[in-house]
Amino acid sequence: MSQAYKIKEVTVADIKDLQRISCETFSETFGSQNSSENMEKFLDKAYAEEKLKAEIENQNSNFYFLIVNNQVAGYLKVNEGDAQTEQVTDNALEVERIYLKQGFQHQGLGLVLIKLAEELARKKDKANMWLGVWEKNYKAQAFYKKDGFKRVSQHTFVVGDDPQTDFILVKGLKK
Repeated sequence: MSQAYKIKEVTVADIKDLQRISCETFSETFGSQNSSENMEKFLDKAYAEEKLKAEIENQNSNFYFLIVNNQVAGYLKVNEGDAQTEQVTDNALEVERIYLKQGFQHQGLGLVLIKLAEELARKKDKANMWLGVWEKNYKAQAFYKKDGFKRVSQHTFVVGDDPQTDFILVKGLKK
């Protein structure tokens, strides 16, 4: 069972913490499978302060910190409408980012974040949720499958100058 936690919606005032947790969790998750040059290129571009500020200020995107013992343990980013990275299915909420620091994994906290995304999707009366997961991230694929996501397609996700394949997973939200 997961430990005590708080959910905090991220604001521009939290940008340094968001940048830190974004770089840390992406590096922990994918650093060993990518060159340091490609990781550096990706992190510098994807998590640049100006880019994160624009994402936070976009009314169709929301970020949430998962806080455990007064520290940011992970975060969630969801998109709707034109903030989605692509149009996968109608009336959907995209889970663009869902990350936990390694020390907080396997404690039920990932489920807290994915259920938060589902709650947000339902409140917005969305019919579906979708996300992309790297073809080599088998643990994440199993996690999403267990939660009811199904693979519908794939797309290219570029880390630095390395094109990689992400599987597109969709979960229908029954009324």
